Amino acid sequence: MTHRQSKAVILLSGGLDSATTAAMARQRGFELHAIHFQYGQRHEMEARAARKVATSLAAATFVVHRLDLRSFGGSALTDAIDVPKGRSVTDIAAGIPITYVPARNTIFLALALAHAEVIGSSDIFIGINSVDYSGYPDCRPEFVAAFQQVARLGTRAGAEGAAPQIHTPLIAMTKGQIIREGLRLGVDFGLTHSCYDPAPSGLACGYCDSCLLRRKGFDDVGLIDPIGYAQTE
Repeated sequence: MTHRQSKAVILLSGGLDSATTAAMARQRGFELHAIHFQYGQRHEMEARAARKVATSLAAATFVVHRLDLRSFGGSALTDAIDVPKGRSVTDIAAGIPITYVPARNTIFLALALAHAEVIGSSDIFIGINSVDYSGYPDCRPEFVAAFQQVARLGTRAGAEGAAPQIHTPLIAMTKGQIIREGLRLGVDFGLTHSCYDPAPSGLACGYCDSCLLRRKGFDDVGLIDPIGYAQTE
């Protein structure tokens, strides 16, 4: 008798956090169904990276959902606003930065809920983190707990007593711990992309908040980041 794996919806941005999250879900025995959002961000590097990561982790499906958050703007990732560069880690965590995209994870998780119901999945994995993060309110445990209530109350599956479970396996991990876990699980971080403002060549800038946190994570574990940077000094 053939064993059928349980399906898990994986929010796959193409960054190292979501790649590690996907690998953790695979280790737990889930069949991966990756979704990526093209939401009007500055570049398409994320989509290419996400597709490569999905392929490397043998995802059963990879779906791109397109929506345009540029119609709202209000973020350096979706509007004509400069991306902050060269900030200290202390400054990065001090408040909500201009790279915060209003309600992004709320929107993404809502669409993930719909996708999960359609494909018959009871599990959603998202690689948010509340330790080494950029001050985003929708990366906190309180937000996840509240959205779990949304899943329970606002879906057919929830009304029938089987609401999809929101998994956040990285929520309390440092960036260094995430990197070590990803390497242990065989994640090829050379396929990932984290930069908010890459060079025209596609190389990471090296100085935006996301690049700085990523570089710090590799430094903390004494490893060299396998991706290229346009400028690092």
